[in-house]
Amino acid sequence: MKNTEQFIPLPAEYLKSLPAPTIKRRIALNLYELLVLFGVLALTFLVPHLLIGVLLEVTAPSSLLMAHIYLVLAFYFSWYWTRTGQTLAMQTWRIQLVSEDGKILQQSQALMRYAIGSLWLIPAAIMLFLAIRLDQSRSMGTHVSIIFFFMTLFFWPLTALLDRKNRQALPDRWAKTRLVQLPSLIPHPISSGKE
Repeated sequence: MKNTEQFIPLPAEYLKSLPAPTIKRRIALNLYELLVLFGVLALTFLVPHLLIGVLLEVTAPSSLLMAHIYLVLAFYFSWYWTRTGQTLAMQTWRIQLVSEDGKILQQSQALMRYAIGSLWLIPAAIMLFLAIRLDQSRSMGTHVSIIFFFMTLFFWPLTALLDRKNRQALPDRWAKTRLVQLPSLIPHPISSGKE
C-alpha cells in the first residue's frame, strides 16, 4: 500500500475570505518556526561548515557565514511558500500565506516577502557592527541575540495591530500578501486518497 500526500490548493476565493490568525497564534507560530529552523540550519549550515573546518582546517569569514544562513533561509521559506503557502510550522498551526487575491505566491513575491520580513536584521546588524568596532563583541553579541529573539517573536506579529481592518502585519502589507487561519476541519495538505 502506497500512501502519497498530494497538495490540493483550496480555491482562491475561499482563502481570501478566511480570517487572519490572532496575535497569540502568530507568536506561537514564530516560536515553533524558530525550533524548526534550528534543525534546518543544523543540516544546511553547521554540518557543512564543521566538516570544512575539520577537514580543511579553514574557517569561513563571518560575512560569508551570515550570507549562507540568509540564503538557506530564503530558499526554505520561498520553497514552501510557492508550493503550499505553508512552512512546516505553518502547517502545524494551520496558517497559510497567500497573495492578496488568495493565490499561492509566485517566486518573486515569496522572495520579496522574505526580504521584507527580514528587515528587522538591519538594527541587529548595526549593533553587531558597532560591537565589533568598539571591541565589545561578547557583551554586544548577547544584546544582538536578544534583539533577534524579540523582533522575531513579538515585533512583526504585533504590527498586525496597526491594520485594524485586515489584521495583517507590516511585512504582509508591504509584500501584498496575507496570512490566513485555516479551519480545523480541512486537513492540510489534503491526502489524495490513492493507494
